[in-house]
Amino acid sequence: MLGNKIGDRRGKITGQRVLPSDGHGPKVETSFQQSGSFMGVETAEMGTYWSVVRPDGTLYGEGQGVLMGQNGEMGTWVGQGAGKITGPGGAVSFRGAVYVQSSSEAWSGLNAVACVYEYETDANGNTRTQIWEWK
Repeated sequence: MLGNKIGDRRGKITGQRVLPSDGHGPKVETSFQQSGSFMGVETAEMGTYWSVVRPDGTLYGEGQGVLMGQNGEMGTWVGQGAGKITGPGGAVSFRGAVYVQSSSEAWSGLNAVACVYEYETDANGNTRTQIWEWK
């Protein structure tokens, strides 16, 4: 069951590169920066994920990132997801799970919680991520 919405951030893709495909279709690495709220704290985020196009045209990806709160909070995340290309210019939509690790008091409660996310990009490289607790 989905719990509370714990994050809403917007940002921009900062770089992309093509990776070796491992024989499973085109593979692209994407880096981004976002800002917004996370567990009630204004937060800056940096992240990188790779995605591969599967034979049916859908996407699978994995990523990692760093969260930095305005009051010195710090955390990392890893995640996986599935998605699709939604338009020209690399616009994509992903849904998946993300796992946060933090020793900061504001975020350490997530160390034992799975979270689910929605991640969107548009043709101009704008990003939006929304995150919910998975109870």
